[in-house]
Amino acid sequence: MKQLYIDIGSTYFKVCEAGNIEQHFRNFERNIFDDLRSKCGETIARYAPEAIQICSSANGGLSTLIIGRTYTFSLKYATNIAYNSGINIIDSVLYSKIEQHTPPLGMIDVVIIAGGIDDSANSYDMRLIDYLKKVRYHNIVYAGSAAAAEFMTTHIENVRVMQNIISDKLQLRDEALKNYLTHLYQEDIMGKEEIKSLYALTANHIYPTPYIVNQAMQRIPEYFPVVDPFILVDIGGATTDIHYSRDLIMDNLVSENPYDRLVFKKLGVYKSRENLVFTARNNEYVYELLAYLGVTENILDEKSDKATRILMQLSIFLVLYKVSLHHNRYVNLYLEKLNSIVLTGGITKVLSLEECEQIVGFFYKKLLHFHQIPTIIMDSDYMIWTMSMKESSHVG
Repeated sequence: MKQLYIDIGSTYFKVCEAGNIEQHFRNFERNIFDDLRSKCGETIARYAPEAIQICSSANGGLSTLIIGRTYTFSLKYATNIAYNSGINIIDSVLYSKIEQHTPPLGMIDVVIIAGGIDDSANSYDMRLIDYLKKVRYHNIVYAGSAAAAEFMTTHIENVRVMQNIISDKLQLRDEALKNYLTHLYQEDIMGKEEIKSLYALTANHIYPTPYIVNQAMQRIPEYFPVVDPFILVDIGGATTDIHYSRDLIMDNLVSENPYDRLVFKKLGVYKSRENLVFTARNNEYVYELLAYLGVTENILDEKSDKATRILMQLSIFLVLYKVSLHHNRYVNLYLEKLNSIVLTGGITKVLSLEECEQIVGFFYKKLLHFHQIPTIIMDSDYMIWTMSMKESSHVG
């Protein structure tokens, strides 16, 4: 059966039929369903719902608060799983310091509690419950020692208890929690009325775009001249996603997945433009970078084509910065070992290869003191997305 592939982004949507891709800038005065039907209705009408595959990044991802017993295992493992599930970590709490920790403001999509190996005694007490009373959240999950499961279900309403993420050999077990978080993402998509309406077109699941792209990472060398280890950076309107080979990771996490991913909710060029500008203004290297690009900081206040190009360049720099040793909040990668960087998403329709090499060159020379940079590969025809969507037909 021939398939029709559709990606719903925060700024663009694209449709792939028989290898041909159409990209459309969204009309924000119309809802997604009506806008999509008005521009691609004749194409969609040629396919049965079973033959239409849809993915979306329009909801921007979910937020989480992580509470862990130890940094070395509980917090580190839970953080790794959350990032690789496309979840935005708002805050993390080391349980021994929970009484001194100020609860995050605003609503949290999911709270993750982790800690202890299965043969250990329950190490949680009412301090946890008192803290949770001050947190506003939609979902809560416990993925720690089985010894604390009864305590959790007794004192926390609607808590989801699942397999411990720490094995008795202190290895990472991520499948159960990752599947749960991915399911929450799907539920969030379905809960968004604009996305929910798209189920009138398809009989298949609507998956998160970052999840779908990650499924095809192992096949990228078949289509592009990449050399391991490599990363894929997908810069869109609302988020910037980075997919990376585990050969680059600095944590000794044992996982069955050869590739992982991070989703940066606040580094998009259009929908999260204000957040991107805020992040840029607060980065110690950006003003020197702007001078290097021949512009002043005033460019950040402009709404012009040139300003958009500069923001796209800044997003490349900032995502590399956030996974480097200069920024310890996210997963740190051995960028010194990197051989290839593949760029995809809307950025490839705007920036030239030279403009991308210019930014990567600044990062490597200024922060890593390297004069050679990885090979930059531009996925200008969305080949990776097309390949990923074909792979998605075999997912779940």
